[in-house]
Amino acid sequence: MRTAYSVETVRAAERELMARLPDGALMQRAAAGLAAACADLLGRVYGSRIVLLIGSGDNGGDALYAGARLARRGAGVTAILLTPERAHTGGLAALRRAGGRTAGVDAAEASIERADLVVDGIVGIGGKGGLRPEVAPLAAAAARSGAAVVAVDLPSGVDVDTGEVRGEAMRADLTVTFGTHKPGLLIDPAREYAGVVRLVDIGLALPSEAVELEALQHADVARLLPLPAAETDKYRRGVVGIAAGSARYPGAAVLAVAGALRGGAGAVRYVGPAGDAVIARFPETLVSDRGPKKAGRVQAWVVGPGAGDDAATVAEVLATDVPVLIDADGLRLADPEAVRGRTAPTLMTPHAGEAAALLGVSREEVEGARLASVRELAARYAAAVLLKGSTTLVAGAGGTGPVRVNPTGTSWLATAGSGDVLSGLTGSLLAAGLTAVDAASVAAYLHGLSARFAADGAPVGAHDVAEGIPGAWRDVRG
Repeated sequence: MRTAYSVETVRAAERELMARLPDGALMQRAAAGLAAACADLLGRVYGSRIVLLIGSGDNGGDALYAGARLARRGAGVTAILLTPERAHTGGLAALRRAGGRTAGVDAAEASIERADLVVDGIVGIGGKGGLRPEVAPLAAAAARSGAAVVAVDLPSGVDVDTGEVRGEAMRADLTVTFGTHKPGLLIDPAREYAGVVRLVDIGLALPSEAVELEALQHADVARLLPLPAAETDKYRRGVVGIAAGSARYPGAAVLAVAGALRGGAGAVRYVGPAGDAVIARFPETLVSDRGPKKAGRVQAWVVGPGAGDDAATVAEVLATDVPVLIDADGLRLADPEAVRGRTAPTLMTPHAGEAAALLGVSREEVEGARLASVRELAARYAAAVLLKGSTTLVAGAGGTGPVRVNPTGTSWLATAGSGDVLSGLTGSLLAAGLTAVDAASVAAYLHGLSARFAADGAPVGAHDVAEGIPGAWRDVRG
């Protein structure tokens, strides 16, 4: 599992480590990792032209020491000192001894245009807001130049703790981060600016209880997948109820059932007006038209996809004592007090537009501050929340503790019905016994992986994603 920590936690760990190391040793570790990453990206160091953009923070020092290492290997290294009087003294001296040179801001754009590699050492992890107006043109020059851009610890101008980008920021091809991942490197919109992220171990000891963000990997998901034992029958594996679809949107019911049938539960019960469409596509489904109360025993419910204005069914499902996933129209129809008053687990799965409506803010505000938005929703509704989008986030009920970020997925998932498949898949995992956070995290992982496999660089439909889930499951298990 990949983990990310806040700036405050990272700085405390750095202080503790520096107290036990010789002066400057920690910076040398970071610089060595940064120089190695730059060399790997360049391929051939000798004769390459490297521009260092140097601010006043420690990451400016990291860049200067890394530049000195590259200069000793035959690179032509120029450091643009944005605040010369505050540049790291030791790093500056090391660069000059290695044959590197320095220049002022007035020479920056011309130097960048000729560069093979630009190293962004402008702002450290404590930076807030976008780039200063006098520095912002350098980001544009780097983007125009065609040079590879490497960010030191994070792209300058992004908020490392939140993933927000409030103004101009550097766009990196590679971000070399030290000690641990930071939340902003895993969450859009900042993640988009980071490019590929390479983690350099510098020996930090970080407390597990202070984790801000978690990203599951194959091994983590494999441990959570429900597997039937020899004596297991279909009812012991769990039964998921799907209350979805309407005369106008029967396809939502079909797609939610498609996801549920591939999610590990032993049986799927469907209630709603789209029973004929469901049974025609999936004859193994247990179909009822008598409402959730008379559908038979289930271990979890999914309610809302394509439900139209059927508020009565949503209320009936919320009144049950089993885990409930609320999606799509169900989010609009659910009584907030009924959601908050539930004693069984509740999971809400909005996209950014639905989250904005629930929070009373604009969609742009949610998309620009995903981490804050998912935590606020989880706190306001006392429910676990899966916030869909280019970065899918999962927060536990109440919004405290680590937030999960999904590392799989593809932009081809932005297609009608894919969310219905995700809801059914997640509901099935809930019925199989996973917690709300684990069910949401595992479902998002499999859903994204299935979409990657199904798309393979081309458009994909929601039904393709559903059909690809067994392949994603096998890939994770393998």
